[in-house]
Amino acid sequence: MRSLSKLFQYNQVWADSISARDPAFFAKLAQQQAPNYVWIGCSDSRVPANEIVGLMPGELFVHRNVANLVIHTDLNCLSVLQYAVEVLRVEHVIICGHYGCGGVRAALSNKRLGLIDNWLRHVQDVMKKHAPLLESLPSDQQRLDKLCELNVIEQVSNVAQTTVIQSAWDRGQDLEIHGWIYRISDGLLHDLEVCAKSRQELDENYVRACSRYGLLG
Repeated sequence: MRSLSKLFQYNQVWADSISARDPAFFAKLAQQQAPNYVWIGCSDSRVPANEIVGLMPGELFVHRNVANLVIHTDLNCLSVLQYAVEVLRVEHVIICGHYGCGGVRAALSNKRLGLIDNWLRHVQDVMKKHAPLLESLPSDQQRLDKLCELNVIEQVSNVAQTTVIQSAWDRGQDLEIHGWIYRISDGLLHDLEVCAKSRQELDENYVRACSRYGLLG
């Protein structure tokens, strides 16, 4: 505990600053959370979900994992998604990757790292799916950047095909999925324009995004 005392000091400063702006903030926050967004992002410590979109605690429901993956057998991610959609009634699902992602880099390098190789197999599936495009790029950096984009686009498709999202759309719930990517070097988000409010819109925008990012011949 003593070795982490600075973190408690930082927490006190943060809590005091919030209370100074709104003395009732924490009392209201303790009553309920009512976010309008669920964020599925990377575990990378350089991509703090709330901060980069300027939202306060309680305004963004967050799930993070290595390389921002949505896998249909990952009950952790699916449980977060179901709670956000069916209980919190969020209206937006945001899949956010980032350039320079270490997980994507590891998948691209095809090095053996241990247990995480099983998780990153899903990124390698994306890599193999779009191998001709990636192999056509002249530099390792361009391949990494492109795979980071491709991974987000594919995860948008994955999340839209979950039973949680399909059921929400079937019952007419107002729910939109977005695919974004964040550049750590300038702190800016970029919309990959693969958003969808329905199955049809997903299919149409997936094709457009693939064409825009060079994925279709």
